Amino acid sequence: MRNDHVKEQYRINERIRVPEVRLVGDNVAVGIYPISRALQMAEDMGLDLVEISPNALPPVCKITEYQKFLYQQRKRQKEQKAKSVKIVVKEIRFGPQTDDHDYNFKLKHAKSFLEEGAKVKAYVFFKGRSILFKEQGEVLLLRFANDLEDYGKVEQMPVLEGKRMIIMLAPRKTASSSKQAAAKTQPSNPREEAKNE
Repeated sequence: MRNDHVKEQYRINERIRVPEVRLVGDNVAVGIYPISRALQMAEDMGLDLVEISPNALPPVCKITEYQKFLYQQRKRQKEQKAKSVKIVVKEIRFGPQTDDHDYNFKLKHAKSFLEEGAKVKAYVFFKGRSILFKEQGEVLLLRFANDLEDYGKVEQMPVLEGKRMIIMLAPRKTASSSKQAAAKTQPSNPREEAKNE
């Protein structure tokens, strides 16, 4: 279905209904030609006249093999899609009085998310009268950001939005490399480990 969209995007040969076109490409002299002359040139070469820029005045066309042209366009679109980076945002929710066990569990998850390259949106959710503990929520989020200092940097300080206090953390590029460096400094030889003990 996507291929049909690419095909319909370009008019070819007799479907190009304008009095003149600008020809570009390697196999022709660049310039403006009457449509009949451009179609004749394409036919003489055994190729197609493909409209590549319909909004230009006059429209820009290229003499090429249409299937090969479509293949190159699809390939270019795939490359552009691959280059575009998708940013993943993972959410971690706290209550204003989260205990240490839950906190450490969520901290461990946040570390793994940041190491994977995802952003972390941590928030404290205030239910009912617990909004009175908003200072406690802010302290919790700042402690969370401080504990993740080696893995991520604070993108947005704690902000109260309705019943949520939110902090955003983005991954540090050096988080995984510093972990690898720490692993290298530890002795890998069991004899050396025994000596150190």
